[in-house]
Amino acid sequence: MAWQPEEEALRQLSEYLKNSLSGHDRKKQKEAELMIMNARNNSDYVNYLTYIFSTAQLGQQLQLNAPSLFLIRYAGGVNLKNHIKLFHSSIPKDQLAYIKAATLTVLQDPNPQLRGFAGTVITEIVTQGGLLQWPEILQELLSLVGNNAGNVPAETQEGAMSALAKVCEDNRKLLDKEFQGQRPMSVIVPKLLDFATHSNPKIRVLALSTLKTFIPQKSQVLFSALDVYLQAIFQLASDPDVQVRRIVCQSLVQLVETRPDTLSPHLDGLVNYILTQQQSSGNSDLALDAAEFWLSVGEQDQLRDRMGPYLNKIIPVLLAGMVYGEEEVSRLGGDENNADVEDRSEDIKPQFAQTKAGRGVKSEKEESAPGTPQANGTPSKNDDLSDGEIEEEDEDEEWDDDDPENAWSLRKCSAAALDVFAVNYGVAVFDIILPYLKENLSHSLWPKREAAVLALGAIAEGCMDVVSPHLPELVPFLISLLSDEEPVVRQITCWCLARYSEWASSLESPADKQRFFEPMMEGLLHRMLDKNKKVQEAGASSFASLEEKSGDKLKPYVEPILRQFTECFKRYKDKNMYILYDCLQTLAENVGQDIAKPELVNLLMPVLIERWNRIQDDSREMFPLLGCLGYIAMAYGDTFAQFAAPIFDRCIKVIYANLQHHMAFVSGQTVDEPDKDFLVTALDLVSAIIQAISPGNSAPLVQNSQPQFFDLLSFCMEDPSTDVRQSAYAVLGDCAIAIFSTLDPYLDKLLPVSIRQLDLDAVPDYDSENSFNVLANVCWSLGEIAARASTSRISSFVEPIYRGLVTIIKNEEVSDPASENAATALGRFGLVCPEHLAPFLGDFAEPFLSSMSKISTSHEKASAFLGFNNVIERNPQAMEASLALYFSAIAQFPQKGKQGADYGEVRASFGRVIQGYVGLIGQEGFRNFLSGLSAPVKQKLSDGYGLGS
Repeated sequence: MAWQPEEEALRQLSEYLKNSLSGHDRKKQKEAELMIMNARNNSDYVNYLTYIFSTAQLGQQLQLNAPSLFLIRYAGGVNLKNHIKLFHSSIPKDQLAYIKAATLTVLQDPNPQLRGFAGTVITEIVTQGGLLQWPEILQELLSLVGNNAGNVPAETQEGAMSALAKVCEDNRKLLDKEFQGQRPMSVIVPKLLDFATHSNPKIRVLALSTLKTFIPQKSQVLFSALDVYLQAIFQLASDPDVQVRRIVCQSLVQLVETRPDTLSPHLDGLVNYILTQQQSSGNSDLALDAAEFWLSVGEQDQLRDRMGPYLNKIIPVLLAGMVYGEEEVSRLGGDENNADVEDRSEDIKPQFAQTKAGRGVKSEKEESAPGTPQANGTPSKNDDLSDGEIEEEDEDEEWDDDDPENAWSLRKCSAAALDVFAVNYGVAVFDIILPYLKENLSHSLWPKREAAVLALGAIAEGCMDVVSPHLPELVPFLISLLSDEEPVVRQITCWCLARYSEWASSLESPADKQRFFEPMMEGLLHRMLDKNKKVQEAGASSFASLEEKSGDKLKPYVEPILRQFTECFKRYKDKNMYILYDCLQTLAENVGQDIAKPELVNLLMPVLIERWNRIQDDSREMFPLLGCLGYIAMAYGDTFAQFAAPIFDRCIKVIYANLQHHMAFVSGQTVDEPDKDFLVTALDLVSAIIQAISPGNSAPLVQNSQPQFFDLLSFCMEDPSTDVRQSAYAVLGDCAIAIFSTLDPYLDKLLPVSIRQLDLDAVPDYDSENSFNVLANVCWSLGEIAARASTSRISSFVEPIYRGLVTIIKNEEVSDPASENAATALGRFGLVCPEHLAPFLGDFAEPFLSSMSKISTSHEKASAFLGFNNVIERNPQAMEASLALYFSAIAQFPQKGKQGADYGEVRASFGRVIQGYVGLIGQEGFRNFLSGLSAPVKQKLSDGYGLGS
């Protein structure tokens, strides 16, 4: 007899399930969640969930109304799916069999959401248990969809197809493996090709979507049937159902990215088809899917280079797609003076700390400007959901931006595609677009003006050479558009000017600068105080871009720029404050000490400190503010000392509070997981302060901190977060450089922590890149310590440090920056402990020299070779196998002029080692050795050290 529930237990669990979704009563919801967790201890828990999820008559049985019945059954399905995910291996076989049979019946349920979630449960079972545990599921789903007997309702077919699509999407690789001599894909693909011509458009859409998911993995089964698949795609290209045509366009995009060769023979028809769909009236989603075809084509040489003959067709369609539609025009039109309106907290995108690159790891600043057409959007995540299916929440989706202007759209995609074509076809694109620009830049309708400005900005990178002769006329006109009555036009004009700011900043003649660069700069500064918030944001973002491209050419204009920035600090609401920090730190980075004049310090710091005092320690605005202050400190140098104490103390307070929060969290206390970005940004600002101000001013800050600074730092050096550890070791190295005497008493505590970080076995595969950045900073900081420590203080640590460093430089999988920093540190330990390293010289000389050969000449490299030479002098015979490599390294160092003088100490050290080898092997033997070196090396050794002459 089939399992049956006890009515009272069924009623109780149903009530808990309903209350678990009671979002308006948080207390009741929490109590219900706790009771459900306790219910897991009941051996029949899974059976109850299965019964609740699969029993349509539950409402009659428990006398429930329709809304409550749906909520209870849906909650039962969700809990069942989660239980399978977490505890699949412990579910008894009879209960698992009950789940499988019952879930299949839900595919026939009249409620589309329950049918859809049945597919999710089926997929979870396959994912957790594998196909071999449920081999018949694929055939059962295929049979239901195929409806060979003609007795399956359309809703059941749709439910089965939805389930099959989910199983395929979540198990793509699994289905392409052999099971008992056959690949499941060999059965699935032909069936899906059949279903792609099904009379029900929902099934056609799901079948095509499922086939599309197999393309990126280059499925052997699908590609062997590629001709049939293409035939199906082309056959459905004119399907009356819009969703089918959307999937056709998306499938063509996938094929462009994986098998462009298959589309090449059909290019003429494809271009015409895509253009037709892109101009589809009344369906912006279809038009967007079609427009993305051009972006994919632009990344494939095989197709991109054949687009020339079609540009006259494509470019006008792209230009038309860049004009705001009627709905956007009605929403955006009109002058909205909202600069004095406070921002809502939900309007402010969460900020994340920008992790510093590891020492020796290159970090490139990303440029972001409003209106920039970047191809980084995708169609809505729920596009592929079946009717009635509830989208599961993405836990990583912390913030939903409800501003439609930030969504990926036909307009942005068209602009990005125009950018791609401009880069590839330059003059040809400009010749097509020029009449359009002349007609529309001064158009009486603002959407036409706005789209023309967007087009002009979009072609900036690809057409700069051909546009440049027109810029003396265009730039003043664009500057005039900064005063356009429509905020949207002012906004896009800011961005467009930023795209051409490199041209303006590179002008050499004072007259040209006065005519073009200064008005551009002044115009953007004025827009930073526009009455419209979005224009303010565009002005600030574009000015940051201009700063980046102008560099130190901004030095003559620092005072007026700072005056405008300080006014912005007084007027901006919270959201635009974030981009203002970026403007300020970019200015500080590019003009350096010029920002530190007393009158400019007195202008800026009061408003910055006022903001600093207003922001709470747990505000996410702390991230950009701390980062900005770091750049200000570096630009001010010791001038920053007058502001350093309270800022440093607050950083210590933030670090301490976060570490305490972390300890509470890991000990199981009921607190949320701490946000490590607070630690990262506070550490980075501490690092900047220690670098910027004199040791006489920074040492007391460290010595007097409460709690003790190096105690806190030691915890950060072992924090689970790689970002925190990376910043912590940057601070350690900076302390070694700036305030070593303050650091020295704590080496006994900090060096063992550092040694543990050298263990490559502790580097996880899933996070190796970030872990190697940490490793680079660990090695760098150890090298800085070695360059300053006394032998007595670190000799007991040399052997484990040596073992860690040599393992790193011998491992080819370690990133170059980490390996190079390890080699540099190893050499520098020879400065202080050469006797300790000398017995190991034969083992590490070759990997050391190999790593050092990749590093450009620097004082750190010279310091490493000074230490290495010390080791050689104590064990010269160990270099026999590496001597040629060593002399090549000697030849790399500058020998003449100022650079030669700068490296005089290491050159003198090389000279002593050379004379030692001459004495060791004799003049004749040394000449024979030199004869085996390459001609360029011999020449440099002759010029620099008189060898061979």
